[in-house]
Amino acid sequence: MDVTSARRRLEEIRLELDRSIGVLNGNGQRSAWTSDFPQDPADAGANLSESERSEAVIAAARRQRSDVLAALHRIDLGTYGTCVDCGTLVPEGRLEAKPEAARCVACQAKLDRLRR
Repeated sequence: MDVTSARRRLEEIRLELDRSIGVLNGNGQRSAWTSDFPQDPADAGANLSESERSEAVIAAARRQRSDVLAALHRIDLGTYGTCVDCGTLVPEGRLEAKPEAARCVACQAKLDRLRR
């Protein structure tokens, strides 16, 4: 993937993530009039569960946004497409599927195993 196409895709992904994060943050707000009514305990549990799910989705979107910004920075530095761990080229197919990828497949697999 050439750097110009990569930058364009990464910027599109960043904008979409920004929109998604904004919408999800807005969904977590309650209107003022609903807080005046007593809440059934079952509803409170369901709302808490939904809130936790939303927070998890927002956290994942923020992590991906951070990865996208890091990839844009690597483009600026001229190191985009090179594994940040071993220095080998990241396969073209991997960058096509996940343009924010910072590692080759082997190094990413190693990192994923360490995280478990």
